[in-house]
Amino acid sequence: MTQNKNFDLIKEKVYNNKRLSADDALFLFKSHDLITLGELANFKNFKVNGDKVYYIVNIHINYTNICVNRCAFCAFYRKGKETDAYSMSVDDIIDYIKTNYKTNNFKEVHIVGGLHPSLPYGFYLNMVQRIKKEFPSLKIQAFTAVEIDYLSKISGLSEKDVLNDLKENGLDSIPGGGAEIFNPAVRKRLCPQKISGERWLKIHKTAHKIGIPSNASMLYGVKERYEDRVSHLNEIRLAQDESGGFNSFIPFAFQPKNTAVKNSATTSGYDDLKVIAISRLFLDNFKHIKTFYVNLGINLAQVSLSFGADDFDGTLTEEKISHNAGSVHPVGLSVKNVKKIIEETGKLPVERDTLYNVF
Repeated sequence: MTQNKNFDLIKEKVYNNKRLSADDALFLFKSHDLITLGELANFKNFKVNGDKVYYIVNIHINYTNICVNRCAFCAFYRKGKETDAYSMSVDDIIDYIKTNYKTNNFKEVHIVGGLHPSLPYGFYLNMVQRIKKEFPSLKIQAFTAVEIDYLSKISGLSEKDVLNDLKENGLDSIPGGGAEIFNPAVRKRLCPQKISGERWLKIHKTAHKIGIPSNASMLYGVKERYEDRVSHLNEIRLAQDESGGFNSFIPFAFQPKNTAVKNSATTSGYDDLKVIAISRLFLDNFKHIKTFYVNLGINLAQVSLSFGADDFDGTLTEEKISHNAGSVHPVGLSVKNVKKIIEETGKLPVERDTLYNVF
């Protein structure tokens, strides 16, 4: 079957709102027709979101970089004795939010950190409780599935009990980090101490069952195969079919600087756009596909809004994880700049909160 014939069959599916197969997605990854791929993704996105592009005024807090895991792709973690190892107290976190809230009026606090060997379970409950008490209007999106698993281990509780405790203390949503690539062979090379892809999915589906929504993600550019990407996307699509609790999908382009992944380079803009477009086409049960300008850069993130992305993510008052790995893109943007970036593409900027309530 010729490439044109394959594309014609995929076009027919997209235009008639039919689900793409894993083979279709693999064909698109191997294809070099980026323009046609972009046209299809833009069409699909318009059918779902029209001209709207969402953004959120938010702040990122990475409360500690001390971590018991030693992931090869991570430039953020420290063992604990380095001069730049740190851990914030709950008071530090509250003070940090207060300092920035005065000038930013953000709607979400996004919290992720390392797996600290000595912070007690109560620290995490106290953190979300204090934030919600002092800033009741803020949505708290905190703790990846990897952190939830770790809290389960140090507390002796099931992941469901941990999630219920966090929800009762103010947690609104959990982020999508830690998914990386689900293929066990890739995980063994990149992050052998991290939870499995199966465990990641189980924690998210448990969260959905008790009313905690979440995001999903994929780390690409770590010498994975196209087949690994397709399998990863398919597992996420199946999980969304089952639970329906994912709000958005975020493809993260690997940042190689200062990591232990050898002979790696930054991803190409060509591949970045391809991943976003295929995510839009294949994840037909996701309304929102994010572009992460911290990794891609503002110009490419802007282009991606015509390749299937409908969410520019947030203003991000501070971000450390990607920047430790070599990101040279802005730490944060003003609302004025975010709106200008979106409007230059002919799209309509729409402010949202964590749960996609609009303002």
